[in-house]
Amino acid sequence: MCATLFDPPNRFTSLEQLLEVMMKMNDDPLSSSGSNVVICRGNPLAKLMVVGEAPGPEENRQGKPFVGRSGQLLDQILQAVKFDPEQDVFITNSVFRMPPGEGGQAFRKPLADEIAFYRPYVMEIVRLVDPKVIVLTGGVAAASLLHEKLGITKIRGRWVEWQNKWVMPIFHPSYLLRNPVRTPGSPKALTWQDIQAVRQKYDELVGSEQ
Repeated sequence: MCATLFDPPNRFTSLEQLLEVMMKMNDDPLSSSGSNVVICRGNPLAKLMVVGEAPGPEENRQGKPFVGRSGQLLDQILQAVKFDPEQDVFITNSVFRMPPGEGGQAFRKPLADEIAFYRPYVMEIVRLVDPKVIVLTGGVAAASLLHEKLGITKIRGRWVEWQNKWVMPIFHPSYLLRNPVRTPGSPKALTWQDIQAVRQKYDELVGSEQ
């Protein structure tokens, strides 16, 4: 279905049209899990996009990405460099349903075939929103957008010029919650460096347009 859905000239003409179709998905690999479709929050006119991994329990409940503990930390990280998460940023996912948990866990990381299925939707969201800067939180987002196979520890903090946009992978906020120390070289310290670099790149590209 995806191959024909997104082939020109069958691309969507607006984000609203795409979201309407996505909310009615019933043939995706996670539809049988019974979890909700969770797509985006923030400003679709924003020039900064954040791409996450997949919804967790709180995101599944509220129907918005990054609204649990990880989302609260993400908002704090953005606000630390003067980004308003609702006005300056558009936030979306790589996988749009919560993968069911295993071994007593509430949810698990997405599988490769799940990432691949939802990838055309991610690409279409990027095309329609058309940000200048994209932040990829975690390895799933890097795999989705960049087909990146290296772990996030090896690629975080590196700019990639991709389809006339500047893309940076960073640690997922959930990883920071599991590694709360702030010593030099720690995940939190490195993320602070990365988000400052994002702010600088954003100002270079967008500042003159505002």
